[in-house]
Amino acid sequence: MRYVMTVSPDFPPAQIAGWYIFNTWLQRQLGVQIHVELYQNFSSQRIAIQNDGIDLIYANPFDAAMLVREKGFTAIATPMHKSDEAIIAVAVDSAVQCIEDLKPGIRIATTDDPDVNLISMIMLEPADLSAHNVETQTVDSYVLVAKQLLQGQADVGFFLRDAFETLSGVIQRQVRELIRSEIHVIRHVLLLSPRMQALHGELQQMLLMMNDDIKGKSVLQSLGLLGWEAQEQEDTEFMIDLMDTLVS
Repeated sequence: MRYVMTVSPDFPPAQIAGWYIFNTWLQRQLGVQIHVELYQNFSSQRIAIQNDGIDLIYANPFDAAMLVREKGFTAIATPMHKSDEAIIAVAVDSAVQCIEDLKPGIRIATTDDPDVNLISMIMLEPADLSAHNVETQTVDSYVLVAKQLLQGQADVGFFLRDAFETLSGVIQRQVRELIRSEIHVIRHVLLLSPRMQALHGELQQMLLMMNDDIKGKSVLQSLGLLGWEAQEQEDTEFMIDLMDTLVS
C-alpha cells in the first residue's frame, strides 16, 4: 500500500526540499511507500482531503479541526518550541505606527491561510476594523503579500511569523512589523488518517527520537525544526476548541 503525505501550503518555500528529505527518511524508517503531494493553496488541498486522498499531513491549526472531527485523523506530534503566530506588517516608510492608526477602508494583502487571517483580524479590533469595513486582497504567497506592500497596492499585510522571518533580506529591509500575536498554544500538528492508524505508535516514537540520531538531526535541520514533541489527542482538541472560540 502506498500512502500520501502533504504539508500545509503556508510552509516557507525554502523548506520544500526538506519535506522530500523527511519523506525519504520516513519511508526508510517505516518500510512503507509514502508519496509527497504538495498543493499551491488551501482550497486544492482541502479537495484532496475531502476525497480521502491524504494519509499524513502537517496541518495548520484551522484545518486540524476539520481533519480530526470530520475525517477521523489523530494527532502524532507537533514541532518543538514552535507556535503559530501572526504578524501584521506595513511598508517601512508607512505613516502607520500602531494598530490604532489604521482607519476603515484600509487595503489588506493576505494569503488564504485561515488561522493567520483569523488571528490578524482579531489584532485589528482595537482600531474598530472588521471584515465589513476593510478591503482584502488575497494572493498566493507571503512573498506576494510583501510585494503588495512594496508596490503601494496594500496598506497592511498579514503574515505567518515563520514566513515573515524567512523573507529575503532585501524584502525585510523594506517592510516593518506593526504587531505580532503571542498566543503560544496554536500550532501546526502532524496528523494521521484512519488508514495509517496501525503505524501511529511506531511513527510517534520515531519522531520523538529524531534528535538522538545524526541523520535524524540533519533531516530536522532541513525542515527548520528543533525536534518533535508528542501531541496527544486531548491537546489537539483543546487547540480546536480555542480556534472555535476565536472564530465566534
